[in-house]
Amino acid sequence: MRVLLINPPRSPFNAIYDHAPGEAQKYIHRKLIGPPLGLMTIATCLRDCDIDFLEMKGEYDLNPDAPSAEKMTEEAVNRLHPDIVGISVITSEFNASIGILQKVRSLNPEILTVAGGLHATLCPQDFNLDCIDLIVSGHGVSSFQKIIDSYKNGRPPGKSLFGMFRHIGGIFIRTVDALQPTGIPEESFDIGGRNFIYPKRLWVEKWKDTYKAGGSPFPSTYIFTSLSCPYRCSFCSIWPQYRENYTQRNVESVIDELKSVPEYPIVRFSDANTLVDPVFANLLCSRIEEEGIKKTYIMDIRTDFAVKYPEIISRFARAGLKVVISGFESFREEELKKYNKSQDAVLIKKAVQIFHSHGIMVRGNYVIPPDYTEKDFEELAAFSHANRVSFAGYTILSPMPGTAFYSQVKQDIIDTDYRKYNFFNCVTKTILPLEKFYEMTATLWLIKKGTDVI
Repeated sequence: MRVLLINPPRSPFNAIYDHAPGEAQKYIHRKLIGPPLGLMTIATCLRDCDIDFLEMKGEYDLNPDAPSAEKMTEEAVNRLHPDIVGISVITSEFNASIGILQKVRSLNPEILTVAGGLHATLCPQDFNLDCIDLIVSGHGVSSFQKIIDSYKNGRPPGKSLFGMFRHIGGIFIRTVDALQPTGIPEESFDIGGRNFIYPKRLWVEKWKDTYKAGGSPFPSTYIFTSLSCPYRCSFCSIWPQYRENYTQRNVESVIDELKSVPEYPIVRFSDANTLVDPVFANLLCSRIEEEGIKKTYIMDIRTDFAVKYPEIISRFARAGLKVVISGFESFREEELKKYNKSQDAVLIKKAVQIFHSHGIMVRGNYVIPPDYTEKDFEELAAFSHANRVSFAGYTILSPMPGTAFYSQVKQDIIDTDYRKYNFFNCVTKTILPLEKFYEMTATLWLIKKGTDVI
């Protein structure tokens, strides 16, 4: 049994970048840099099969002139002859992923095609397509292994997919009539504790040098300390993905993983919020100090946590915390309430002062609603100038499918091209002329203290 796992390419659509003045373009990020932890975890745990890994984002980072995703897929399928092809999908990469699976189907209709990831979990109905056999919802490790076990001998003549896989909980099976759900998984899967799987970085060794953030000469890797998020921001797809179940990982397993990646001097904690529970935070910092782990850390930290627990921020700064990413979202209290952000705009200045006092670079992110007028942009610019951070990001408030915000505004959506659903393109109507909206958003990226992207 041979399994090919594919990480699809990024969406090329970035209207903010396209409308930015030249001096701002270098600061507007066009890609998230880091390994695909989900696929790596699946590749690490699967047994009784041969695994091949195709990291298309890394391929294009190594060679921007690499062939198309479909051509790359054709080469891999013809060379490897997989029995199963699995792909992880987020919304902006949906179109590319479908193109990849269509190519697989055209090359060999007998290959079992499996889609998983964020978009498959939140919008499984979008995958009711001829090129897809199974959709894995939620954490896919246990389900994927059962799929392999059931498919070891290939597809028996005359036996339907539903008959082969209906005993596996947590998946959808495409039948002639519709997608058929199989119900909840049979067992509870405690990914944060007893069932945690350390994703082996060997799967992405070929692309390691592409995982460099900013101007760093050293590669970075992702490590998470939690799954989901205890907060309920309306525009966020993280907590709906995990059905509101927030899981904090065992501290010792985090320490073990930190010690296992000496080749990565920079660790980007990939949590929605790394520091949530002060007890966990203090214990994690203590164990990093006790083990003498020397790394540079990047964390997502809310402003309210920093203001409430400045001594924890101080501790982590001494332990190696150099960059904090913080979702400011808005400078207005009424907008934060509208987003269900559960924090106050007045905390931005206090939090930034705390971070800066400990030599921590801050990346503060704002979301721009499509109904902003020139006056709104001017007021945001004034606030940003008065509360400068090392680097500020300004993205568009976007209705991501599967979120609470999407349900609120879906009647206002005027562009359904999923390739544009990445917070850098407007998909709802703007009050300003669209070109003007993009230009004013792009110009905001120049308001910062730092000289490089972080």
